[in-house]
Amino acid sequence: MRGEPSCPKCGGRVRAPGLFSDTWQCAVHGTVHPLQPVLPPSVEALGVIVQRTEVPVWMPWPLPVGWLFTGVVHAGDDRGGGRATALACTGPGPLGGMGELVLVAEELGVGLGARFAGLDAPDPGPYLDVDKAPEAKVLAAGRPTPLWHVPGAPDDRAVFAGEALGVWLWAVVFPERTGLLMYDELVLTDLRDAGAEIDLVPCGALSPKLLHP
Repeated sequence: MRGEPSCPKCGGRVRAPGLFSDTWQCAVHGTVHPLQPVLPPSVEALGVIVQRTEVPVWMPWPLPVGWLFTGVVHAGDDRGGGRATALACTGPGPLGGMGELVLVAEELGVGLGARFAGLDAPDPGPYLDVDKAPEAKVLAAGRPTPLWHVPGAPDDRAVFAGEALGVWLWAVVFPERTGLLMYDELVLTDLRDAGAEIDLVPCGALSPKLLHP
């Protein structure tokens, strides 16, 4: 699937580095890490992202029963590498029906996770009340990782965020009731460390959530 890079914060067109700027530019958000075209779900696509990124590529592993990998995208360029990744999985929700989970890892200020979450601020920090107990916990790369519920998101999704391996970790779940999935202490693997196991990932159809955050 071919396409042009876009702004990770708004999806608008970006201008490549050139004579007047050595960074990618969005007319609305200024300097950005360009969001590259979505890659349809395949083992080969995962391999491409894993080789390019400087941040984790999170996936629940093992996947919940009946769940499939349904696409991946990253923000960054060849010079600086991937500064954000978003991976989608789709499967049966805890309360019936189909659910989708988008896991985003990103450096400070990239804004991709907030776009999937439907929020204005580029980072979850202003929304998190870390003085309260976290609503969910995951095991990320072998480390217990607290995630706080992020308020203010649209009603069609549940959003959780925290920090893992030195960057933001977002978990955006559709529909909202599928957010119960996050209370099962998911085990997240950074696919950069998966080795040959990456060949075992079951793939489904491309998630429309990646095409239209």
